[in-house]
Amino acid sequence: MKSRRRTSSSPLLGTLALIAALFVVAPLISVVIRVPWADFWSTLTSKAVRQSLAVSLQTSLVAAVLAAVLGIPLSWWLARTSNTFARVIRTVCIAPMVLPPVVAGIALLAAFGRRGVVGEQLFNWWGISLPFTKTAVVLAQVFVAMPFLILAVEAAFRQVNEGLEDAARTLGASPLRIFFTVVVPSVRPALIAGLVLAWARSFGEFGASITFAGSFPGRTQTLPMSVYEIATYDYRQALVVSVFMMFVSVGVLAAMRDRWATGATR
Repeated sequence: MKSRRRTSSSPLLGTLALIAALFVVAPLISVVIRVPWADFWSTLTSKAVRQSLAVSLQTSLVAAVLAAVLGIPLSWWLARTSNTFARVIRTVCIAPMVLPPVVAGIALLAAFGRRGVVGEQLFNWWGISLPFTKTAVVLAQVFVAMPFLILAVEAAFRQVNEGLEDAARTLGASPLRIFFTVVVPSVRPALIAGLVLAWARSFGEFGASITFAGSFPGRTQTLPMSVYEIATYDYRQALVVSVFMMFVSVGVLAAMRDRWATGATR
């Protein structure tokens, strides 16, 4: 029989909780109330919004895949390594979560700009210039999104039953086969959650992208950049695009909540 948790009946705690909830909910509800619903479809199907949505979808999907390809092995290594060097690497790799977005963009320019540490060599040797291209958008999205995947997946890797790995090893399985046939299936819910969170963060990325890639319609202008630009001349249209992005974000969170709840009951 499941026991119910007793909730505090303190009026002060209840009041503070209500104020906190209203503080978060009020702006979101206000956007929905102010949206000119009669112009909703025509705004979303306008050329500028369609172009920026296409760029956002293309770049965020590629960024999510790259974040997984790079972040999953790194998460595995961090979960299985407990020394000072690993702790330093973990801190550095998670740092983009708390960096000011403009600082993240400047850091990418310092590394991959035409005069950057890496970018200068790319340009001098192969004539490759990354800033203000769609590739720059992807790099910015991976930079800010991968920490979310690392946090979700590393925590799951730490919970994997090492006895299953030992059993597979005694049966002659290689480390790579153990990883893909034993470890990965054990953490599949966390992998999916991390991947979706990385995609959602990439889809909503603005500050680092506009600093490193600029905002060129049809090329590097993503949906958040489009909202920012539209708001300078048509607040009502900006509300439409904003509420669309808000629905996408809420939908992602709702899907993740159901998955987490399912995982918690197993």
